[in-house]
Amino acid sequence: MAKKVVIIGGGDAGTYTLEALFKKGVEVLKQFDITLVKKEKGGSSSICAVPFALQGVFSMKEVAEVDPPETFVKHGIDYRTETEATSINLENSTVSLGTGEGIKYEYLVIATGRKPRIPAIEGTALEGVYTMSTVENGEKIEAAMNAPEAKNAVVIGGGPIGLQVALAFLKKGLKTTVVVGHPTPMSSMLDPDMGSIVREKVEKEGVEFIFGKSVDSIKGNGAKVKSAMVNREEFPADIVVISRGMLPNSNLAEKAGIEIGETGGIVTDQFLHVKKNGKYINNVYALGDCVEVVGAITLRPGLSQLASTALVQAKVVANNMTGISYSLEPSLSPAIATISDFQVGSIGVTSAVAARYGIKVISGKKEKPTKARFYPGRKSMAVKLLFDAYSEKLVGAQLISEDMVADRIDGLYNAIRKGITAKELSRMEKSFDPCVSLHRDVMVDAAEIAVAQLGKAEM
Repeated sequence: MAKKVVIIGGGDAGTYTLEALFKKGVEVLKQFDITLVKKEKGGSSSICAVPFALQGVFSMKEVAEVDPPETFVKHGIDYRTETEATSINLENSTVSLGTGEGIKYEYLVIATGRKPRIPAIEGTALEGVYTMSTVENGEKIEAAMNAPEAKNAVVIGGGPIGLQVALAFLKKGLKTTVVVGHPTPMSSMLDPDMGSIVREKVEKEGVEFIFGKSVDSIKGNGAKVKSAMVNREEFPADIVVISRGMLPNSNLAEKAGIEIGETGGIVTDQFLHVKKNGKYINNVYALGDCVEVVGAITLRPGLSQLASTALVQAKVVANNMTGISYSLEPSLSPAIATISDFQVGSIGVTSAVAARYGIKVISGKKEKPTKARFYPGRKSMAVKLLFDAYSEKLVGAQLISEDMVADRIDGLYNAIRKGITAKELSRMEKSFDPCVSLHRDVMVDAAEIAVAQLGKAEM
């Protein structure tokens, strides 16, 4: 008889789990009777693409439903939209739904995702104040920014999503102010010196920044937003978008008695089993934005709310459910963000994170073109590499360029996993063609600068 599987959540983590099971083949899939429940309407969507839909790169409709429910139903999945799981009973192995129905399971997968971090200030519930965590949010923001009365926008938060939304407002002709609590933007990905490069580029686009301050309150004209107060100064706002990061959506698991970690995420073992009363439960898994991960550099709990992390986690869940022991490695969280016409990439730890956990680092930073000086339209790349001061191993990297950054970040992922040192990276042979590269690559130069700081330069 087929084993009953219940998946709670239809975002990336839930969808990737289904896809990982599909790849096992029809015969394996026949072993399971799978029900997926999600609060949202429609099939799987691309949340990361919503800011670019706002910018007009493509339509919101194209990202709202990348895979309709029929994609999953044809595989025999009981795919339920607009259906909320209200409680989990681990003792009876049941999930209760908002419809009043209870579903018995033999395997449970918790993929409840994340929720926006809302500041505890007046006015967040006013009409015209939005978060940026769902396609529905994107649709509402799109309607508001296209309204003829929309003239001014305030974005709270200077992370990649906040900047991407700010640029969408700017393209629509709105006067746009971004309020950032840190001295520079994208502080979760970048050191201040690299963040300053982003600041300069985005300011040239026309976005106005307020750094090192927070929004005190949001004021309304009746039920409708009219302004944001920052350090007692009033900024007019027909639209306010709160983009101050995300929290794990772990409430359902916590109510069931599942252990929650210091980050607010669900605690799991390397096989992604959840934990209750000090014991891991072999038939209950959690993955995606709602779980804690172990950082590969810090070896401490953290969050890695990235689709790429969820994809790897889904393989772990699918393999273990089908009897293949498959464990999760500590996370390096390689991240990439497109801001205007340039890309920002990071992996491993920043200097601030390293300092928080007592890791002394040496850095090498270099900015130079990526192609020969005579090549038309060549672009510059800024690279910062962080090395452990004692082992000399690479522990973090940050890149900014109009050229491709993602491939380099992915290469650096392997370099960190293999424990490459500053000296080894400085001696790395790089492919060369004046149309696509330099014989003295910017990353090698950055590594050489770090080697010199370590007092072991061999130029």
